[in-house]
Amino acid sequence: MTPRMHHDLPPTWLRAGQRLLAALTTALCLAGASHAQTPQPPEIAARQYLLLDLASGQVLAERDADVPADPASLTKLMTAYLVFDAIRDRKLTPEQRLPVSRRAWEERKGGGSLMFIDTTMTPTVDELLKGMIVQSGNDASVALAEAVGGTLEAFVAMMNRQAQAWGLKNTRFANVTGLTQAGHQSTARESGTSAARIIADHPSYYAYYSIRQYSYNNIRQDNRNMLLGRDPSVDGMKTGYTEAAGYCLVASAARDMPNGKRRLLSVVMGTTSREARAAESQKLLNWGWQAWDAIRLFEPGKAVVSVPVWKGKSGEARLGVGPAGVFVTVPRGQGSQMKTVVERNDPLVAPLAAGQRVGTLKVTTAAGAPVASLPLVVLEPVELAGLLGRAWDAIRLWIK
Repeated sequence: MTPRMHHDLPPTWLRAGQRLLAALTTALCLAGASHAQTPQPPEIAARQYLLLDLASGQVLAERDADVPADPASLTKLMTAYLVFDAIRDRKLTPEQRLPVSRRAWEERKGGGSLMFIDTTMTPTVDELLKGMIVQSGNDASVALAEAVGGTLEAFVAMMNRQAQAWGLKNTRFANVTGLTQAGHQSTARESGTSAARIIADHPSYYAYYSIRQYSYNNIRQDNRNMLLGRDPSVDGMKTGYTEAAGYCLVASAARDMPNGKRRLLSVVMGTTSREARAAESQKLLNWGWQAWDAIRLFEPGKAVVSVPVWKGKSGEARLGVGPAGVFVTVPRGQGSQMKTVVERNDPLVAPLAAGQRVGTLKVTTAAGAPVASLPLVVLEPVELAGLLGRAWDAIRLWIK
């Protein structure tokens, strides 16, 4: 039988906390509260959209977020991620100068955005990253891809392998720039995943996305993310446009809240203009701040419950949700009403390893509407007891 224990969360836990990007890698299985309890998003003039709270990993609003579409220059999120990987792995350095191939130079014939490099130049990796991210230069994207992959085709294959490794089922890359091409597609949700992985895995390079203008070869270009100049909380991330895609924007914004820094990520695809993609993204972000609270339920390493262990050197095990703690995002003002239900495997028999899953922690509203379901794990190992201890517990278990 599975014991069920109900806990009203202490207010001190509810007030504590800070931003938790590691929640992106936990097994959060989310279910929405009832229609009456869930804030309804504003009307968003975009073909697809998504709003994600990176503190909890929860989706706050979406429409057609899994419908494949032309991603335009949102493609360059994955291009940049792999370049950041290469710098981290010391395959490139920011100061390293790279040649500009004829293939990169010929991107000017494609009609997309450019950094305006040519085959006589040897820009640095840092300059090319600014050209790709701030100016959305297709030529800079190709130059970087060739440096990392050896060939453009090899780099595109790397992009697709990374997408598969992340479990992106509706993303296929045919190029590194985002120009419309048969078989080149992604979704609002999966473009959001690429952006979130940059923030989580390469925070030291995220600052590129907040640069508002960049000049190269005496040509100054403004970052096309108009929210960088409108909303001080917005510090990234990437725009895109093709005729097939419409105007797209992934926008990332962070604010210092009473329980720590909180970051929201919005994705809009298929809007009608530069102004529209900025306005609709702003509308989503504002609603996310105003209608929802991010609450840390448990401090890092904090035990949710201590339970008996059989045949162990210790008679009990401390169970929790891992070293990172837990954030959940709830409708504004409902944080103090959250409850937890612990469901665990029984009996627990040693040995138990740290991190071993032994149950589930379910978070609900006061009315019982599910909010999150998380793995319940052993926080510290429990070693096997000696022969006599094991024998005695075996008898007790048999009697029980």
